[in-house]
Amino acid sequence: GRLQFHTRVAMNVLAMVERELELGEVQNENYATGLAAFQCSSEAELAEKIRTGALLSQEAEVEEFVMNSVIEKLRVANPKYLRDE
Repeated sequence: GRLQFHTRVAMNVLAMVERELELGEVQNENYATGLAAFQCSSEAELAEKIRTGALLSQEAEVEEFVMNSVIEKLRVANPKYLRDE
């Protein structure tokens, strides 16, 4: 039981690392480009601008960027959570 559990956990971690190596570089570049489009240098800065309403005029673009960012993170963490696209 315990050994099987730890084996499954290790296999899941290795699969996640493999996906990160495969997708990570492009995802990071796309994320940085997206942040720059909103004149943000970090996720924290984007969150602050969203909280203060500074990006209301770009609401649709911000929503699309955030949604795509979550989808890309799920592609690495656990693609099973994504619906068929």
